[in-house]
Amino acid sequence: MSFVETELADQPESWTRAAALADGLKEELPAPGERTAVVGCGTSYFMARAYAALREGAGLGETDAFAASEFPAGRRYDRIVALTRSGTTTEVLRLLAGVRGSARTTAITADPRTPVRTAADDLIVLDFADERSVVQTRFATSALTLLRAHLGLHTDAAVADARTALAEPLPVGVVDCTQFTFLGRGWTVGLAEEGALKMREAALAWTEAYPAMEYRHGPISITTAGTATWIIGPAPDGLAEQVAATGGLWVAGRLDPLAELVRIQRLALALADLRGLDPDRPRHLTRSVILPSGQTTPPTWPDPSE
Repeated sequence: MSFVETELADQPESWTRAAALADGLKEELPAPGERTAVVGCGTSYFMARAYAALREGAGLGETDAFAASEFPAGRRYDRIVALTRSGTTTEVLRLLAGVRGSARTTAITADPRTPVRTAADDLIVLDFADERSVVQTRFATSALTLLRAHLGLHTDAAVADARTALAEPLPVGVVDCTQFTFLGRGWTVGLAEEGALKMREAALAWTEAYPAMEYRHGPISITTAGTATWIIGPAPDGLAEQVAATGGLWVAGRLDPLAELVRIQRLALALADLRGLDPDRPRHLTRSVILPSGQTTPPTWPDPSE
């Protein structure tokens, strides 16, 4: 078995452990009313987007998500949460250094021995969810499970659904498709984007992701026989019928949205296997992006005293 296949299958247990930590991290995670930014790169950015939508949707405070390289230098927050599996990603470390003293920072990582241990004010370690694979699965979903639990939005049903996602066959016909579109609404838009990324990383698949209501505004034009449209969470009225009319395959998300992502991860591995690809060695990728000095221009940060 590949590293990523083993780590993918461990997610129910990792989610249970992550959720159990939430009650003991009230000081390290955003309090109700704190103006919060959540940052990350790649998969971690998509998890940040999902959490931001969940937190703000729950009425717990204004919450924005940014790719770490795109954090707006002039905007002020009470708390900045950084998601970084490796703890070594250049953009995240530069951001944390740049905002030191202007906002309380929390890093969620899998490896406490890396530079992020001193870059953030608070450190949350999910070492049980660390991964040997380049392609992220259990760390990202465990971090989001922790954050969902902190919001009071995690239930045991999500873990049960993850076990179902691992045990059930993939939807009939989906592995035969040549193009995949993933859709979400609210917090599941981030999950749709992450599903598309997993398919590109592991299987070199042609994939896209959109907010579900945007699908009718252009993207549906590519849908036809041999394509799949997969919704994470409830679908807008009439959309399944519109996809069926094109001849494309419609896949309804019927599990907890995070468990639905597990099904997509499994699809990515199945396609990689069919195409003779090694998902532990994705093309052009490394486990962490560490840039030489000078390859990026650090933003100009505001003076915290102003």
